[in-house]
Amino acid sequence: MEGARGVVADKQRRSANYKPNIWKYDLLQSLASDYAAEEYKRGIEKLKKEALYMFAEADDMNLNTKLELIDCVEKLGLAYHFEVKIKETLDAIASVKCNNPIAEQDLHATALDFRLFRQHGYNVSQDLLDGFLGSCNNTNIDMKAKVELLEASHLACEGENILEKAKSLSAEILKHIHSNADDKLSKEIAQTLDLPLHWRVKWYDVRRHIHVLGKMEGPHFPILVKLAKLNFNMVQATHQEDLKELSRWWKNLHLIENLSFSRNRLVESYLWAMGVAFEPQHSSFRKWLTKAIIFVIVIDDVYDIYGSLEELECFTNAVHRWDAKEIQHLPECMKICFEALYNTTNEVACEIQKEKGWNSVLPYLQKAWADFCKTLLEEAKWYNRGYTPSLQEYLDNGWISSSGAVLSLHALFSFANEAGEEVTTILTKSQELVHQTSLIIRLCNDLGTSTAELERGDAPSSLLCFMREANVSEEAARKHLRVLIMDSWTKLNRECLSQSPSLRSYALYTTNMARVAHFIYQNGDGFGDPDRDTRQQVLSILIDPLNLN
Repeated sequence: MEGARGVVADKQRRSANYKPNIWKYDLLQSLASDYAAEEYKRGIEKLKKEALYMFAEADDMNLNTKLELIDCVEKLGLAYHFEVKIKETLDAIASVKCNNPIAEQDLHATALDFRLFRQHGYNVSQDLLDGFLGSCNNTNIDMKAKVELLEASHLACEGENILEKAKSLSAEILKHIHSNADDKLSKEIAQTLDLPLHWRVKWYDVRRHIHVLGKMEGPHFPILVKLAKLNFNMVQATHQEDLKELSRWWKNLHLIENLSFSRNRLVESYLWAMGVAFEPQHSSFRKWLTKAIIFVIVIDDVYDIYGSLEELECFTNAVHRWDAKEIQHLPECMKICFEALYNTTNEVACEIQKEKGWNSVLPYLQKAWADFCKTLLEEAKWYNRGYTPSLQEYLDNGWISSSGAVLSLHALFSFANEAGEEVTTILTKSQELVHQTSLIIRLCNDLGTSTAELERGDAPSSLLCFMREANVSEEAARKHLRVLIMDSWTKLNRECLSQSPSLRSYALYTTNMARVAHFIYQNGDGFGDPDRDTRQQVLSILIDPLNLN
């Protein structure tokens, strides 16, 4: 060490041996799409008018057909075009059911009814499904209905025992069917058992739904699939322009060249932001969120891999004070990192104020970053002491170090500006929403990254904490963490249902962060090793357009 705030020699620094960036600047800048042209805008408006006729004809449809139309529109990524019509249709169904109870429905229709109404914020009673549990094992009930029951059960709120019973019963039945099913049926069941619709990122699945629904027979499928294909390519064109702009910003920042130990993950960060809010009109939010995610990754690597405890305390203090004078004795790369965070956050705060009309954005962003760094410092202290906290102590710190609070704050400033309330009021109201979302991010992250982190000897994760605390195997600990994730979802579902209409968009886009975490960490570390599922997803929704013919 050199002096009171000495610097660790480079040869003493740790390395995570992260894989290099696979998305080169020239490739990103070469992305070009024809689908931003006026002819396609006219084409999509024409198809939207044809689709609107379907909603106009909804009065003549039976209940099941109306619900399947809405479900189809949502799975195809078209809901943002028809928000008003979807709400009108659901309101009309709810009104009819209230005044004139509809004749008994089958299991599929009832489960779909429950799922769609819960998704849209209607507080439907779990009792709706109670009558079907006794006959769920009946061989006369088709597989599609049993899958829909499992999907519906994942919208359970804490303490809803009927839905918990429906979940365990339908999952058990489907696991048995899965082992004896043909390939097509087996694949469909496996996807539901692996990750239910309610936990999935809608836009990531759009290509798959277009492929599946394109083979279906029915009056509304051809028009909607045609619209969905064109819409996909047009949205992709917007995403490509976002990414090109961000790649120029990232290159001009000259940050990663000075932090060779860190992950260079611009495209993967944008993939996360796009999963949170894919709609074309949310470009500004995606750019702000992408920048935040990049700094989450880089700062996490500074704390996990590079900095000594003394350096990290100094860096944390600088972020807390929001003052560059605090970093004078740090290594050059940590100075550059702080200055980049400082300048980018100030710029984003100004942009948010200008576009969204908030006052005093910066103090909230600065505090969120300070809290994030403080929790990373706590984890670094545990590592340096060789200390393994209890699972609860770890999670009390870890929900903040997951970055959920930092990221959700950007969603608040982007989508809660019409609520007419002070930031502090919204933060208080949404504290549990953010907490449960952050816990899911933390637990998904730990399940996906723990194997590599154990090999590197990183600070304890929730998996290791519980293994040591309960003296159980890794598999038993993984099972316990999956139960905790399920519990957090039941609490998150309650929070989403209880939000006021003016905060529903904010709640949706915050919850989407948990959904992206499920994808990123489902089969390992999607940020640490981006050359597998993450790469395929980037190619599928960011690079390759759909063939319209």
